[in-house]
Amino acid sequence: MTVPSAPAGPPEPSRPGGEDGRASTSATGIVLEAEGLRRTFDGLTAVDGVDVRIASGEAYGLLGPNGAGKTTTISMLCGLLEPDGGTVRVAGHDLAREPAAAKSAIGYVPQEIALYPDLTARENLAFFGRLYGLRGRALADRIDAVLEVVGLAHRADDRVGTYSGGMKRRVNIGAGLLHEPRLVVLDEPTVGVDPQSRHAILESVAALSAAGTAILYTSHYMEEVERLCERVGIIDHGRMIAEGTRRDLLAELGEADRVDLVVEGEAERVAEACREITGVVDAAVADREVTLLVRHGRARLAEVVATIASAGATLTSVELVEPDLEAVFLALTGRALRDDG
Repeated sequence: MTVPSAPAGPPEPSRPGGEDGRASTSATGIVLEAEGLRRTFDGLTAVDGVDVRIASGEAYGLLGPNGAGKTTTISMLCGLLEPDGGTVRVAGHDLAREPAAAKSAIGYVPQEIALYPDLTARENLAFFGRLYGLRGRALADRIDAVLEVVGLAHRADDRVGTYSGGMKRRVNIGAGLLHEPRLVVLDEPTVGVDPQSRHAILESVAALSAAGTAILYTSHYMEEVERLCERVGIIDHGRMIAEGTRRDLLAELGEADRVDLVVEGEAERVAEACREITGVVDAAVADREVTLLVRHGRARLAEVVATIASAGATLTSVELVEPDLEAVFLALTGRALRDDG
């Protein structure tokens, strides 16, 4: 069973957000600062010189394909795995030299559910609260506050085993918030949940960020990252290959459109032919689907259709999508975020 981190002091006071309502980093202190993180396993480099900085009140999205080094990076940032090189500071405390103080500022919410199904939500939170050192009235008040944050006050005294998957995840998040951490690390918090619970989780995360908590958020749902995160880091093959605001990353892509094609025929041959079209930045294949990144996509559609025919395939579906983070991710890694490879 995964147990969240030790107790911490209260988050910094809330302050006005940026132009889109999310917190601006310029007027706040840095809560998480990692430099040059490295880790190898049996001679294979999993993480190679990764830097991460997150300010109070900032929601930061960490993205990467499976096997890119994302989980290893998170484990080092939370003190669950010792790095081979580099440093991590949390709320001003060096994680290697002051592990208790640094970890006390972290609320880690793992992807796995870490709850006792035979206990109620209130009893589960009481258990974790005592691990954090909370007692008496202070513990009871924090449990009530956390249940409100995750929207489960009305089900507080029901056994967790009777909850839906989404409700369990919300209690899981609550367990990581009891000690009012300065940094909350959320690892795939909405996997397998229903739309109502996903909305509740995203609203809770947005509220935490607005109140001054630093958020490190990972997800395979790009729309969640676009909705919540002010800055995004993309990691691949153990390196941070891009970082910045959504606008920064789109500028790096060159404002290319994404064209999603479904074809009958050899998709690889279609992708290879489409790469020769002027303005096509990249082409990726998944089963019968071919995804193109195309500058001025609308103007190139007729040529794309003709190229598919010349490649001996039949086009069954086409969709043009304006530039987004998914397009950036695909261009930089060559894979869609949900790819298993």
